[in-house]
Amino acid sequence: MQETISNAINKVFEKLSSWVEHFILMLPNLLVAILIFVVFYIIGRLVRKALTKPLQRFSHSQALIGLLLNVIFTAFVATGIFIALSILQLDKAVTSLLAGAGIIGLALGFAFQDIAANFVSGVLLAIRRPIRPGDVIESNSYFGSVISINLRSTIIRTMQGQHVHIPNKDIFNKPIVNFSEEGKRRIDLKCGVSYGDDLEKVKKVTIDAIRSIDYLLNKEDITFFYKEFGDSSINFEVRYWINYKKQQEYLAAVSDGIIRIKKAFDENNIMIPFPIRTLDFGIKGGEKLQQQLESLSHPSHENGKDK
Repeated sequence: MQETISNAINKVFEKLSSWVEHFILMLPNLLVAILIFVVFYIIGRLVRKALTKPLQRFSHSQALIGLLLNVIFTAFVATGIFIALSILQLDKAVTSLLAGAGIIGLALGFAFQDIAANFVSGVLLAIRRPIRPGDVIESNSYFGSVISINLRSTIIRTMQGQHVHIPNKDIFNKPIVNFSEEGKRRIDLKCGVSYGDDLEKVKKVTIDAIRSIDYLLNKEDITFFYKEFGDSSINFEVRYWINYKKQQEYLAAVSDGIIRIKKAFDENNIMIPFPIRTLDFGIKGGEKLQQQLESLSHPSHENGKDK
């Protein structure tokens, strides 16, 4: 019994001795591996710090900049870990880690397809920058100003004050109308005049009325076209440009155009027709208007006849 216990203890000590010897033999490699990891870690932090300002000039999206900096830093740290494991002759562990990372990435990609699509779309929107915070846009049937663009969604404030979160993949895959990109916008104002008015005079009066607006972008770019013969009017369209940053500027320019055209038409005896409805009580199946008026004016007579 004592001999068995003694043999077991000897085997334990032999194993511990072999581990100690192996550790001593591996100690130089371990120190080198730790040193390499620390070096790559420091380099990663320095590179991340050095790239912060250049990336800020490249993109104004803080979310994208933070993501890129973290990816770069993680890449340096991961490279240091793999090199350190290789020095420690743990190549199989490196292979297992890479295979595991690939499998996990594939599984996450299938599980979070929509999130991944929004994420990639957010990165592309931040790089290509078709829209920016403050722009007035229309997309996915929503019209408003862009508040922020993050890596998952774009937030729009509508003209009624609601905040709409639109997934980035919908912004990226569907048409976007950016009203602020050019910094100007054309107003197409429609109206009609009576068939009895002088059309040349109407054109001149209308253009002069619009030209009197002080804040037009270019007063020579006012255009006027007659469009059609309407039911009660000859319809035209006058077009003019304004500087555009906010929707209120557009609405004010439309309002000023209507006011000035109406005032100019009144001063020049130009009539803007309005619909007129004629009621005919004499058609087949109806009653004469005169009969209706007589029945209303003699109610007592009708009541006596009923009795």
